[in-house]
Amino acid sequence: MFAYQGKKIIGSYAAAMEGVDVIVFTAGIGENTDHMRKAMCEGLEFMGVEFDDEANNGLRGKEAIISKPTSKVTVCVIPTNEELAIAQETERLVR
Repeated sequence: MFAYQGKKIIGSYAAAMEGVDVIVFTAGIGENTDHMRKAMCEGLEFMGVEFDDEANNGLRGKEAIISKPTSKVTVCVIPTNEELAIAQETERLVR
């Protein structure tokens, strides 16, 4: 159900923007859950996504492109530091 909802969001944004160049997975689930990234990209071939299972495997906290070089849409993983972002925003608000 979670992957299905994610796929719907990707599709709705793609429709609203009349296509996409890049799909980025980040934060806890996006950066650490290879099976969820794969599940969300399955069925997006009509958009030009060519998912690379091998590139997707074993990424935990690593930046990587997980689409094939021939993919019309680049799919990537970009780690984030959510705790740092929260701390910086809190500091900004307190000042």
